Amino acid sequence: MIYGYFIGMTQPFDLLTKGPIIVDIGLILLKVLALFMALTFHEFAHGWVARRLGDHTAESQGRLTLNPKDHIDPFGTVLLPAMLILMRSPVVFGWAKPVPIDPRNFKDPRRGMMWSALGGPLINLFLAAALAVVFKAMLMAGIHIRGLLLFLIIAIQLNVFLAIFNLIPIPPLDGGRVLVGLLPPRQAIAYSRIEPYGFMIVIALMYFNILDRFVFYPIQVILRFLGIG
Repeated sequence: MIYGYFIGMTQPFDLLTKGPIIVDIGLILLKVLALFMALTFHEFAHGWVARRLGDHTAESQGRLTLNPKDHIDPFGTVLLPAMLILMRSPVVFGWAKPVPIDPRNFKDPRRGMMWSALGGPLINLFLAAALAVVFKAMLMAGIHIRGLLLFLIIAIQLNVFLAIFNLIPIPPLDGGRVLVGLLPPRQAIAYSRIEPYGFMIVIALMYFNILDRFVFYPIQVILRFLGIG
Protein backbone atom coordinates (compact mmCIF):
# COMPACT_ATOMS: atom_id res chain seq x y z
CA MET A 1 0.00 0.00 0.00
CA ILE A 2 1.25 3.46 -0.92
CA TYR A 3 -0.04 6.12 1.40
CA GLY A 4 0.10 9.88 1.71
CA TYR A 5 -0.94 12.18 4.50
CA PHE A 6 -1.31 15.94 4.46
CA ILE A 7 -0.18 17.13 7.88
CA GLY A 8 -2.25 20.29 7.55
CA MET A 9 -5.43 18.24 7.82
CA THR A 10 -5.00 17.73 11.54
CA GLN A 11 -6.66 20.70 13.20
CA PRO A 12 -7.37 19.93 16.88
CA PHE A 13 -10.67 21.25 18.23
CA ASP A 14 -10.67 24.23 20.61
CA LEU A 15 -11.14 21.99 23.63
CA LEU A 16 -7.83 20.32 22.78
CA THR A 17 -5.86 23.53 22.40
CA LYS A 18 -6.80 25.13 25.72
CA GLY A 19 -4.10 24.92 28.35
CA PRO A 20 -0.56 23.58 27.81
CA ILE A 21 0.15 22.67 24.20
CA ILE A 22 1.26 19.10 23.51
CA VAL A 23 4.91 19.19 22.43
CA ASP A 24 5.84 18.34 18.86
CA ILE A 25 7.37 14.99 19.75
CA GLY A 26 4.12 13.90 21.39
CA LEU A 27 2.13 14.94 18.34
CA ILE A 28 4.53 13.05 16.08
CA LEU A 29 4.15 9.92 18.21
CA LEU A 30 0.37 10.17 18.02
CA LYS A 31 0.55 10.45 14.23
CA VAL A 32 2.91 7.48 14.00
CA LEU A 33 0.66 5.34 16.21
CA ALA A 34 -2.39 6.32 14.16
CA LEU A 35 -0.52 5.55 10.94
CA PHE A 36 0.61 2.12 12.14
CA MET A 37 -2.94 1.27 13.21
CA ALA A 38 -4.46 2.42 9.91
CA LEU A 39 -2.02 0.63 7.65
CA THR A 40 -2.14 -2.56 9.76
CA PHE A 41 -5.91 -2.83 9.39
CA HIS A 42 -5.61 -1.85 5.72
CA GLU A 43 -3.16 -4.62 4.86
CA PHE A 44 -4.96 -7.16 7.04
CA ALA A 45 -8.18 -6.43 5.15
CA HIS A 46 -6.50 -7.13 1.81
CA GLY A 47 -5.40 -10.55 3.02
CA TRP A 48 -8.69 -11.32 4.78
CA VAL A 49 -10.79 -10.60 1.68
CA ALA A 50 -8.38 -12.62 -0.46
CA ARG A 51 -8.71 -15.58 1.90
CA ARG A 52 -12.50 -15.34 1.79
CA LEU A 53 -12.27 -15.52 -2.01
CA GLY A 54 -10.00 -18.56 -1.99
CA ASP A 55 -6.43 -17.27 -1.78
CA HIS A 56 -4.57 -18.29 1.40
CA THR A 57 -1.17 -16.87 0.36
CA ALA A 58 -1.11 -14.09 2.99
CA GLU A 59 -2.17 -16.51 5.72
CA SER A 60 0.48 -19.07 4.77
CA GLN A 61 3.18 -16.39 4.88
CA GLY A 62 2.11 -15.06 8.28
CA ARG A 63 0.76 -11.77 6.92
CA LEU A 64 -2.86 -12.28 7.93
CA THR A 65 -2.21 -10.57 11.25
CA LEU A 66 -2.93 -7.34 13.11
CA ASN A 67 0.66 -7.17 14.35
CA PRO A 68 2.05 -3.91 12.86
CA LYS A 69 5.63 -5.21 12.64
CA ASP A 70 4.61 -7.71 9.97
CA HIS A 71 3.36 -4.92 7.69
CA ILE A 72 6.06 -2.31 8.25
CA ASP A 73 8.67 -1.51 5.63
CA PRO A 74 11.63 -0.02 7.56
CA PHE A 75 12.29 2.72 5.03
CA GLY A 76 8.89 3.30 3.45
CA THR A 77 6.85 3.12 6.65
CA VAL A 78 9.26 4.54 9.23
CA LEU A 79 12.33 6.42 8.01
CA LEU A 80 10.88 8.33 5.04
CA PRO A 81 7.68 9.54 6.80
CA ALA A 82 9.71 10.43 9.91
CA MET A 83 12.13 12.54 7.88
CA LEU A 84 9.27 14.33 6.12
CA ILE A 85 7.49 15.01 9.43
CA LEU A 86 10.67 16.35 11.06
CA MET A 87 11.22 18.54 7.99
CA ARG A 88 7.65 19.84 8.50
CA SER A 89 6.71 18.81 5.00
CA PRO A 90 3.03 19.55 4.20
CA VAL A 91 2.84 16.10 2.60
CA VAL A 92 3.93 12.83 4.15
CA PHE A 93 3.97 9.72 2.00
CA GLY A 94 5.44 6.26 2.06
CA TRP A 95 4.43 2.64 1.73
CA ALA A 96 3.81 -0.52 3.69
CA LYS A 97 4.84 -4.04 2.74
CA PRO A 98 2.15 -5.28 0.33
CA VAL A 99 0.23 -8.35 1.44
CA PRO A 100 1.03 -11.22 -0.96
CA ILE A 101 -1.94 -12.25 -3.09
CA ASP A 102 -1.93 -14.89 -5.82
CA PRO A 103 -4.78 -14.14 -8.27
CA ARG A 104 -4.51 -17.68 -9.69
CA ASN A 105 -6.30 -18.90 -6.58
CA PHE A 106 -9.43 -16.89 -7.36
CA LYS A 107 -12.26 -18.26 -9.46
CA ASP A 108 -12.25 -14.95 -11.30
CA PRO A 109 -8.71 -13.48 -10.95
CA ARG A 110 -9.59 -9.93 -12.05
CA ARG A 111 -12.63 -9.66 -9.82
CA GLY A 112 -10.77 -11.36 -6.96
CA MET A 113 -8.02 -8.76 -7.15
CA MET A 114 -10.61 -6.01 -7.38
CA TRP A 115 -12.44 -7.05 -4.20
CA SER A 116 -9.18 -7.73 -2.35
CA ALA A 117 -7.95 -4.24 -3.24
CA LEU A 118 -11.25 -2.67 -2.18
CA GLY A 119 -11.03 -4.30 1.25
CA GLY A 120 -8.26 -1.95 2.41
CA PRO A 121 -10.02 1.39 1.85
CA LEU A 122 -13.32 -0.02 3.16
CA ILE A 123 -11.77 -1.12 6.47
CA ASN A 124 -10.20 2.34 6.86
CA LEU A 125 -13.61 3.98 6.42
CA PHE A 126 -15.18 1.53 8.89
CA LEU A 127 -12.40 2.20 11.40
CA ALA A 128 -12.84 5.96 11.00
CA ALA A 129 -16.57 5.62 11.68
CA ALA A 130 -15.97 3.46 14.75
CA LEU A 131 -13.41 5.90 16.16
CA ALA A 132 -15.81 8.81 15.52
CA VAL A 133 -18.41 7.04 17.65
CA VAL A 134 -15.84 6.65 20.44
CA PHE A 135 -14.85 10.31 20.12
CA LYS A 136 -18.44 11.55 20.38
CA ALA A 137 -19.19 9.17 23.25
CA MET A 138 -16.23 10.55 25.20
CA LEU A 139 -17.39 14.13 24.68
CA MET A 140 -20.96 13.29 25.69
CA ALA A 141 -19.67 11.54 28.81
CA GLY A 142 -17.53 14.56 29.72
CA ILE A 143 -14.27 12.63 29.30
CA HIS A 144 -11.85 15.30 28.08
CA ILE A 145 -8.50 13.51 27.98
CA ARG A 146 -6.78 15.80 25.49
CA GLY A 147 -4.11 13.37 24.33
CA LEU A 148 -6.63 10.62 23.66
CA LEU A 149 -9.09 12.96 21.94
CA LEU A 150 -6.31 14.33 19.76
CA PHE A 151 -5.24 10.80 18.85
CA LEU A 152 -8.80 9.95 17.85
CA ILE A 153 -9.05 13.05 15.64
CA ILE A 154 -5.75 12.23 13.97
CA ALA A 155 -6.69 8.56 13.51
CA ILE A 156 -10.11 9.43 12.04
CA GLN A 157 -8.65 11.94 9.60
CA LEU A 158 -5.81 9.61 8.65
CA ASN A 159 -8.07 6.62 8.02
CA VAL A 160 -10.41 8.68 5.84
CA PHE A 161 -7.47 10.13 3.95
CA LEU A 162 -5.89 6.71 3.37
CA ALA A 163 -9.20 5.32 2.11
CA ILE A 164 -9.77 8.13 -0.39
CA PHE A 165 -6.12 8.42 -1.39
CA ASN A 166 -5.87 4.70 -2.11
CA LEU A 167 -9.05 4.82 -4.20
CA ILE A 168 -7.33 7.06 -6.76
CA PRO A 169 -7.63 4.98 -9.95
CA ILE A 170 -3.92 4.72 -10.68
CA PRO A 171 -2.14 1.37 -10.27
CA PRO A 172 -0.61 0.25 -7.93
CA LEU A 173 -3.08 2.14 -5.70
CA ASP A 174 -6.14 0.12 -4.73
CA GLY A 175 -8.37 2.29 -6.92
CA GLY A 176 -6.25 1.35 -9.91
CA ARG A 177 -6.78 -2.34 -9.23
CA VAL A 178 -10.50 -1.75 -8.79
CA LEU A 179 -10.65 0.02 -12.15
CA VAL A 180 -8.70 -2.80 -13.82
CA GLY A 181 -11.27 -5.23 -12.44
CA LEU A 182 -14.13 -3.19 -13.88
CA LEU A 183 -12.71 -2.51 -17.34
CA PRO A 184 -13.18 -4.94 -20.26
CA PRO A 185 -10.25 -7.39 -20.50
CA ARG A 186 -8.41 -5.67 -23.37
CA GLN A 187 -8.64 -2.21 -21.81
CA ALA A 188 -7.76 -3.64 -18.39
CA ILE A 189 -4.54 -5.17 -19.72
CA ALA A 190 -3.58 -1.93 -21.44
CA TYR A 191 -4.33 0.19 -18.37
CA SER A 192 -2.45 -2.12 -15.99
CA ARG A 193 0.75 -1.44 -17.97
CA ILE A 194 1.11 1.95 -16.30
CA GLU A 195 1.64 0.29 -12.90
CA PRO A 196 5.49 0.48 -13.03
CA TYR A 197 5.14 4.25 -13.40
CA GLY A 198 2.16 4.67 -11.07
CA PHE A 199 4.14 5.77 -8.01
CA MET A 200 5.91 8.55 -9.93
CA ILE A 201 2.60 9.64 -11.47
CA VAL A 202 1.03 9.91 -8.02
CA ILE A 203 4.01 11.86 -6.62
CA ALA A 204 3.86 14.26 -9.58
CA LEU A 205 0.12 14.80 -9.11
CA MET A 206 0.71 15.49 -5.41
CA TYR A 207 3.58 17.87 -6.14
CA PHE A 208 1.53 19.95 -8.59
CA ASN A 209 -1.53 19.90 -6.30
CA ILE A 210 -3.63 18.22 -8.99
CA LEU A 211 -4.99 15.68 -6.52
CA ASP A 212 -6.50 18.32 -4.25
CA ARG A 213 -9.88 18.51 -5.97
CA PHE A 214 -10.18 14.72 -6.21
CA VAL A 215 -9.00 13.92 -2.69
CA PHE A 216 -9.87 16.74 -0.30
CA TYR A 217 -13.49 17.32 -1.27
CA PRO A 218 -14.63 13.72 -0.57
CA ILE A 219 -12.51 13.70 2.57
CA GLN A 220 -14.20 16.86 3.84
CA VAL A 221 -17.64 15.44 3.02
CA ILE A 222 -16.93 12.23 4.93
CA LEU A 223 -15.41 14.03 7.92
CA ARG A 224 -18.44 16.34 8.13
CA PHE A 225 -20.72 13.32 7.97
CA LEU A 226 -18.76 11.78 10.85
CA GLY A 227 -19.02 15.06 12.78
CA ILE A 228 -15.27 15.63 12.76
CA GLY A 229 -14.75 18.08 9.89
